[in-house]
Amino acid sequence: MDERKDLLITPKTKVGELLDAYPELEPVLMSLAPAFKKLKNPVLRKTIGKVATLQQAASLGGIPVTEIINTLRAEVGQDIADNMESDGDIIYEKPGWFEEELVKVRFDATPLINSGEHPMKEVFVHLGKTHNNKIFLLVTPFVPAPIIEMITKKGYAHYCQKIHEDEFHTFFKHL
Repeated sequence: MDERKDLLITPKTKVGELLDAYPELEPVLMSLAPAFKKLKNPVLRKTIGKVATLQQAASLGGIPVTEIINTLRAEVGQDIADNMESDGDIIYEKPGWFEEELVKVRFDATPLINSGEHPMKEVFVHLGKTHNNKIFLLVTPFVPAPIIEMITKKGYAHYCQKIHEDEFHTFFKHL
């Protein structure tokens, strides 16, 4: 029996697991959104693929999670799913707590990410410097959905700005 058939494609499926089990889905995934073309970069694929779920990839690509899951499932002969709501929404609208002058800690993770490293340790070091109402700015080459998810679970609010195709600013403030 083909072991890859055991991988049911869900919003929680990691991108790397999906492409390991179904390498033929790579062009399908990339056709869904231009942002997914970044997965052709082996360094980014290695780092993003290990931690990013399809739900997070859907947020990155601006695609409803149900659409991405059902498109991929249809390609490999899995049953189509009903509406799957995202529980990991990225906030793109400027929130009431955001004030530019409160951004006191900044970290550009782009060089680390582009070299194949995961910046989580450094992110948390910088995040630890945000107290007394300070805001932390994280700069990345894509929406850092896995990082946002981890930090928001620790009691932080976030706000993400797309500066251009390869630069995103994500702001964090402890609530």
